[in-house]
Amino acid sequence: MKIFLPLLLLFAIPCYSQSADFIILKKKSKTIQTFYAGTNINFTTVSGAYITAHINGIKNDTLFLQEYITQYLPTTIGTYVVDTVGSYRYKFHYNQVKAMGRKAKKGFNTKGSGASLFGGGVLLTLASGVVFLVDRKNFSAPLLIASAALGTLGYFWATSGGGALVIGKKYKLVYMDMSNKKK
Repeated sequence: MKIFLPLLLLFAIPCYSQSADFIILKKKSKTIQTFYAGTNINFTTVSGAYITAHINGIKNDTLFLQEYITQYLPTTIGTYVVDTVGSYRYKFHYNQVKAMGRKAKKGFNTKGSGASLFGGGVLLTLASGVVFLVDRKNFSAPLLIASAALGTLGYFWATSGGGALVIGKKYKLVYMDMSNKKK
């Protein structure tokens, strides 16, 4: 038995496997993410539907997806259990993907609020600078520091991410066909 395992390793028959097709999300020429069978994907379609699903396969430019519907059920001891109610199967051509991720939510607009805070901070900083140049005894250093800090906070709040990666000029999906067909 001790001799059998090394002989088996020496005389093992080489195995060949077929690679599966996959899709690459690129920003200009840099790869951001790769999607292949067995991974999860979330995107917005051209029709506006938001899909969060498991990729069962990618073949001939088509994504074969399975979306699971889950719900939280309470137990008798006061905790919750996640239960799978059902699942849906979808087929999408990869060109039907409009954006990767969810579009911006409606309601409170953090980017707009950040832009307003940035504009107000810049305006107050400039006004404090003018007061410093014209009338130094009415100048308030804490106001200048606070307005600069709020402007900086507004800038970072306005430029924070959170939106979907829209497929177009900046981002693109590339389908990689790994089939061994001769043309």
